[in-house]
This record gives sequence, C-alpha cells and structure tokens, in this order.
Amino acid sequence: MKANEIKKGVVIQIDSNNILIKKVQVQTSSSRSGSTLYKVMGQNVVSRQKFERSFKGDEVIETVDFSRRSVQLLYRDADGCTFMDVESYEQYVVPDSAIEEELLYLTDGIEGVSALIADGNLLGIELPTSLLLDIVECSPGMKGASASARTKPATLSTGLVVQVPEYLSPGEKIKINTDTGEFMSRA
Repeated sequence: MKANEIKKGVVIQIDSNNILIKKVQVQTSSSRSGSTLYKVMGQNVVSRQKFERSFKGDEVIETVDFSRRSVQLLYRDADGCTFMDVESYEQYVVPDSAIEEELLYLTDGIEGVSALIADGNLLGIELPTSLLLDIVECSPGMKGASASARTKPATLSTGLVVQVPEYLSPGEKIKINTDTGEFMSRA
C-alpha cells in the first residue's frame, strides 16, 4: 500500500511493529517540486506507545491483515473494558490505556463498535462516525437564541465536554462526531 492510501483504522507494519493508525494529516508542499507528505499518528498495538511519522505519497508501506468484528461493550472495571463479539460471543478485555481517546464516547448499549482483530488478538476498537449522547450539565438554555449564535460548554453523560449552541438544555440528546469530538445536531 502506498502512503497516500493510508486511512484511519488501517494497521501498518514499521520496523516489525504493528501500528494502528488513528489519524492522518495531509501536508501539501507550497513549491512545485515539493512532494505531498502524509503525517500518520497511531499507536503500537503491543507496547501501546504513540507513533508519529511522515511519509511521501509514493512510499510503499506494509499493511497487516486483520478482521473487523462487530462488538458490544459488556462492562468496564479496574482491568479496562470488556467487549463481546456479537456473533461468536468471544470476550476481549482492553486496558483503558489502549483506548484512551475512545473512552469518552463509550456508554452502555452503544452500537456500531468494531474490533480490529489479528491472530486472535484485539488490536483496537473503532467507533461509529457519530453517536447520540445526553447532556448532563450546562448552563440553562436561552429562549430565542439562534442556531448560529454563540456556543457554551456542555458535559455529556460520558464525561466528554463539547461546545453546543446556547439553546440546548441539560437532559437533551445530541449527536456528536467521534472523529472531531464536535456537536453535529440535536438527536
């Protein structure tokens, strides 16, 4: 696979380490002769160390074969989160440190979560692109506040804090983009 084909959720192999890609930034050169760089950020699957490196668009990168399985969050305890494969009922325990960014979106009954599995090991989880979450705490909603007006911070049921329009109140369900962590709409 070439560097310009790398996307979030792909597992690549660098120096015999498997890296789960969590983010890709494209940096285009301002000069004509400069090549476009692809800055990838991810996490080492085994050591859980953060990984960051830039590649030229035509560099060839080795990918790792893995399967995507639909999983359900069973519970969270001191060991981390326990997920169950919805088809085979196999259970996987993932330490909290391995899914720090995803923890702020995990709730009971969350649907659309995928597990990335290679050789029987869970490499990481993938969230759906948007989720519905409840507003637990924010300043009271203002009547007459327009949708394009100012925003205010709101704490959601998972502990995530996002900027929302002023007309929203505690107890309302909102749609959140899991890639950016931003408010999308009312549910």
